[in-house]
Amino acid sequence: MSEYIYFNSRDELLRVDTTCVVYFEASGNYTKIVLKNGESGIVGFNLAKIEQTLTAALGPQAKRFARVGKSYIINLTCIFRINPIKQELVLSNQKTFSFTINASKEALRMLKEIIMKHKQTKTQE
Repeated sequence: MSEYIYFNSRDELLRVDTTCVVYFEASGNYTKIVLKNGESGIVGFNLAKIEQTLTAALGPQAKRFARVGKSYIINLTCIFRINPIKQELVLSNQKTFSFTINASKEALRMLKEIIMKHKQTKTQE
């Protein structure tokens, strides 16, 4: 099932299938959207506005995205490796795409804890 969000600016309309998003990256008042097929686009919204848009458009499904530090919102289903020591996060489907992003040790430690707590909760159910 495709879940689209729309970003409308004065000059263009960008329709994004959220199931194809790997991550959003902040760049001042703009945000870069990176997709699984390697394509990317830039929208005139900051990361806080992207978070609001995801929540409004996806409701409970927005939980598959998580903020990592000040610069990224990632698709949790794409996590391959979290390495706080090297300050690296690898997002990959282990077949057709792999992206390495750098984040602070603290942000990656928090992400790792969230993932492990979620895993424990699922195991106990």
